[in-house]
Amino acid sequence: MKERKWNIPEAVPVPKQLLRAGCTPLLAVVLASRGIVTGEQARAFLYDGPPRLEDPFLLADMDAAVTRIRRAVDKNEIVAVYGDYDVDGITAACLLTEYLRDLGLRVHTYIPDRLEEGYGVNTGAIDRLLARGVTLIVTVDCGITAVREAAYAAERGVDMIVTDHHECQAELPAAVAVVDPKRTDGPAAGRTLAGVGVAFKLACALSGDSRAMLERFCDLAAVGTVADVMPLTGENRAIVRAGLERLRTGPRPGLAALMDQAGVNTARLGASTVGFTLAPRINAAGRLGRVRCAEELVLERDPDRAARLAEELCDMNRQRQQLEAAIWDEAAEMLAGRTVDGPIVLAREGWHQGVVGIVASRLSETYQVPTVMISLDGDKGKGSCRSWGGFNLFDALAACGEHLDSFGGHALAAGLNLRRENIPAFRDALRAYYLAHPPDGEEGLTPDLTVTGPELLTMGCVESLEAMEPYGSGNQRPTLCMTDAALADVTAIGGGKHLRLTLEKFGQRYECVWFGKRAADLDLTAGQEVDAAFFPQISEHRGRRSVQLLMVDMRRTDLEGLCRHILERGGPCGQSMTRPELVRLWRALESRCPCRVKLSRLSELDGRLHPAQAAMGLRVLSELGLAAVSLSGQDVDIRLIAWTDKTELDRSPTWKARPGKGT
Repeated sequence: MKERKWNIPEAVPVPKQLLRAGCTPLLAVVLASRGIVTGEQARAFLYDGPPRLEDPFLLADMDAAVTRIRRAVDKNEIVAVYGDYDVDGITAACLLTEYLRDLGLRVHTYIPDRLEEGYGVNTGAIDRLLARGVTLIVTVDCGITAVREAAYAAERGVDMIVTDHHECQAELPAAVAVVDPKRTDGPAAGRTLAGVGVAFKLACALSGDSRAMLERFCDLAAVGTVADVMPLTGENRAIVRAGLERLRTGPRPGLAALMDQAGVNTARLGASTVGFTLAPRINAAGRLGRVRCAEELVLERDPDRAARLAEELCDMNRQRQQLEAAIWDEAAEMLAGRTVDGPIVLAREGWHQGVVGIVASRLSETYQVPTVMISLDGDKGKGSCRSWGGFNLFDALAACGEHLDSFGGHALAAGLNLRRENIPAFRDALRAYYLAHPPDGEEGLTPDLTVTGPELLTMGCVESLEAMEPYGSGNQRPTLCMTDAALADVTAIGGGKHLRLTLEKFGQRYECVWFGKRAADLDLTAGQEVDAAFFPQISEHRGRRSVQLLMVDMRRTDLEGLCRHILERGGPCGQSMTRPELVRLWRALESRCPCRVKLSRLSELDGRLHPAQAAMGLRVLSELGLAAVSLSGQDVDIRLIAWTDKTELDRSPTWKARPGKGT
């Protein structure tokens, strides 16, 4: 396993223009780190008023799709909505089913069984729908690669409309309409709608009133968009913002029951609640081959039946967690002792097809390489793929296509089918492609800002970050970092699955929680100095509200590197210092300068100062012209010049920017 590279940002001053616009210091610095630097830009991003929805007819073939569906209404045809078994596909299918039924159409919702049929449109399903009298199939969140299946449907007299958001291959299905924002021949190429977003746009086009459709379906569109990790910018941000408000104040019975069963605090519900609490439970039904339960829950109007369905979904999610843990342990055992320097491709008989994708995600993050997990059944294998570091999986699978029966998906996540005997050749081909097309860059940790004083972590500052919701892809939760903090306490919680920690910094104690981190995995102990990356949040417990740090990563502080950084660059360093302490450092230097001191032993200049304080003091003296300080490899050369009682310390940028500003 690789250590994640940290890219600690330089501390920056608080933008005064954003303060004048009403932002707290913390919110102002976070916005500025993301390129939002004026009051007008901040107001547009934080308080963007009524949602701005784009014309649905900008999507290629939307006019043809609307014309065909209106004809179906006029002729009282039987229509099928054909979806996918993940959250995006389920919410898209339910949204379109509900709307088409309101138009008076007889609608069958068809979502293939993940374990028996696999992903996408298949000819057996077309035959079953034909037997029910279906004359028009509308796909949602799938179908863009269904070239053979669309031709088969046409031969049987069934029209097909494809609505999808996955990558297009060279040949599009010969359908009545192919509505996909990834089409390069349409005016909306590159738009980042989810599958449910495209289904929503179809409803908008049919109704002619996008605002009314948002009012009605924002909850479903938001859940699917967040679950499919779509960028929460532009139109997606407007959809999700409206949907989260609906989930807080007036959710449909099925989602209300699920939130109740999962113990969701609706008052503080955000995009992360959807992504980490609701989505896994809805997904569990599809993963375990019981997707009908999730579909019924979303469409259910009776609260009592919705409660029973929600309980079933939560039970399935617990089963999914058990399966995931077992597969993870087996995969870890297979990788034990191996050097992982390229894509991971693992295969085993009996791995649950619906769960291997989750394990692939965890492995790709742990080992920082693309991962393919293949579930074998006889001589056939079904795989789930996850990327890392910007590596384009879709292009890679296309290049290895001769070893695959089929594949589809995105640049970052995909699925495939192949024969057991082709796995070694596929593994070699994928590795060769990876080496020839290395990822653009290492997915290191890059916090939004370095906290240099306690004034950035007040209750008011942390609360102000809520204005940036919804968080998600394209608008991630702000990650802050604190360097050279004291790790005061480490306690296991949640049956040993999580950690509660206490950090000491700036003369304050900060309570932290680290979910999914076990004490045995933490290569740190109480008493050490650490760098911490975290998201600050408000914790509410028994009526008491406090600032809590939700840990993202932690490492032991490189004191030598920190001191070098301070001496070379100055600026805020997270350490405070008083004038008497600076004078004391000067007196200590008077008795030994000129001198050469090892960078690693700066604390010897004054045993009462932290090494970073000593480095900061030297930098201040240098900026004031009171000392000549230079670095030579691992050595620091120091020569004093002069000191007077009238020295104005604020002429030093490092002194002026120090946290706490002791006297």
